[in-house]
Amino acid sequence: MTVSPIRASTLADLAHGFLGREGGVSTGIHAGLNVGLGSDDDRAAIHENRRLAVEAVAPGTALVTLHQVHSAEAVTVTEPFPEDARPHADALVTDRPGLLLGILTADCVPVLFADAEAGVIGAAHAGWKGAIAGVTDATIAAMERLGASRSRIAAAIGPCIARASYEVDDGFFRRFAEQDPANERFFADGVRADRHQFDIEAYVAARLAEAGLERIEALGLDTYADERRFFSFRRATHRGEPGYGRQISLLALPS
Repeated sequence: MTVSPIRASTLADLAHGFLGREGGVSTGIHAGLNVGLGSDDDRAAIHENRRLAVEAVAPGTALVTLHQVHSAEAVTVTEPFPEDARPHADALVTDRPGLLLGILTADCVPVLFADAEAGVIGAAHAGWKGAIAGVTDATIAAMERLGASRSRIAAAIGPCIARASYEVDDGFFRRFAEQDPANERFFADGVRADRHQFDIEAYVAARLAEAGLERIEALGLDTYADERRFFSFRRATHRGEPGYGRQISLLALPS
């Protein structure tokens, strides 16, 4: 099975793709295109999957990824990082052609950003902790320091866990409601009185709009519900599986 990137119309002029699990060489619970260096998958398979991902989106570029820690930290990239010296951060930006920015997810929200006119791109991993702490705001600010303008930045939100699949407790709900009462609109009632269904995709989209972005595309793809296409941390957890794969979202400037 070939690797088939999912593309966003807002980023149509740039080499990019949201990749799922299809087309890779991993087997077992990691079956498919698992690119997670932090997984317990076979190391050779992970590196081959990463090579396949690069070839599918931007052949000849150098893949750059992070050691993601659910933070609001964004770093500026000028050259590839050694695999064992990846920064602990959750977003990266660059104005350098030849670098392929990569964000890994398995239910969290991947966001790709581009100001094509300025030649500045960014990519962010927005789990709920990073999202509420402002990882997307940090990405936009880092892009502006390289000459981007938020009035021109386009953003695409890739596959992530959907509200129907994302049950949270009262404490989680209160954390968002206390930050801003308007955040209550991103929660629906759960099956039980003390449970809620959280729409993290809509929350991230709203944060982008509040930051001044005018072109925002959300793909509306549920990683939890679509086992054939995507890895899911929550699905693996609910099944009691000992590990899970990670998919990758990629973006590069033209050379």
